[in-house]
Amino acid sequence: MSSPPSTQQPAQQPGVTFDEIRALMRDLPGPDLESGTAAVARQNQLTKPRGSLGRLEELAQWMATWQGKHPPELRRPRVSVFAGNHGIAARGVSAYPSEVTAQMVQNFIDGGGAVNQLAEAADADLRVYELDLDHPTRDFTTGPAMSEEGCARSMAYGMMAVEQGLHLICLGEMGIANTTSAAALCAALFGGDPADWVGPGTGVDASGIAIKVETVAAGLAANPTASTDPLEALRCLGGYELAAIAGAIAAARMARTPVVLDGYACTAAAAVLWRMDSRALDHCVIAHRSAEPGHARLIEKLGMRPLFDFGMRLGEGSGAALAIPILKAAVECHTGMATFDEAGVSGQAASPTPGQLH
Repeated sequence: MSSPPSTQQPAQQPGVTFDEIRALMRDLPGPDLESGTAAVARQNQLTKPRGSLGRLEELAQWMATWQGKHPPELRRPRVSVFAGNHGIAARGVSAYPSEVTAQMVQNFIDGGGAVNQLAEAADADLRVYELDLDHPTRDFTTGPAMSEEGCARSMAYGMMAVEQGLHLICLGEMGIANTTSAAALCAALFGGDPADWVGPGTGVDASGIAIKVETVAAGLAANPTASTDPLEALRCLGGYELAAIAGAIAAARMARTPVVLDGYACTAAAAVLWRMDSRALDHCVIAHRSAEPGHARLIEKLGMRPLFDFGMRLGEGSGAALAIPILKAAVECHTGMATFDEAGVSGQAASPTPGQLH
């Protein structure tokens, strides 16, 4: 059974700068090709036609490649949810007031969230990280949402959430107004009209969507440097919880821990790293295609393929937690199935004739 969720406040982080983060990103470890090759070799010996388990085979190879070992393991999955508040919430971009962020964090602690049930079902550890909820980011329509120091410290905090020994980390967020922040981030990182990236989020109507589009446009106008550098985009238009997610993704790469990304806001945070290095998310999979329209556009920009599309748009790591059983199935098939030799089953003929059963 998974342990009860715990919540943690950021400790005072040591000084970190964007230059240090850029240096870290230049030194990301690559794939362990030896482990990945070993996974392919085993897949080809299992009692099934080659490739017949489809993407489950790809996922087992991906797990081995980025864990840096074969066979891969998935006994210690963790779901990490980062929570932060946004100054733009006061502009009416969400169907809910900003105090809901803290209320939902308490709901997670009490075990009442969807992510609690999904983590429990997947036998995964759930951690909730609060990022100074009493002090939201600044309204980015009047200037940068965060200082460089505040953004970098949040990234460092996210890095510290990645512990050694985890087999998988699933990332999610909680933050009223963060789909507006995600839309602004994506517009700065990839261009396009603000309306291309804005959706209903928590369920705003047409007038609410218009307010969100206006807010994103005003944010881009107030922060012209956001389009010049990915970290600057994160600082100017992001949120503390989104910065922490970006930091956690980078730290997971260094720790050789595969990552599952949740929905729109989480993927937007990850896109900051992708813009810095298009290989920076190779150790990540996207759990699901959110119903938020900007997420589909973002997934296409990243060239990634989500595991499923269930019309979800909740956030809080719910889709990422739901992906754990799929990954467990991939690993269990890879490690538990018998090989042809072990089972005494004849392997596929070298040159099957037309119509041959195999």
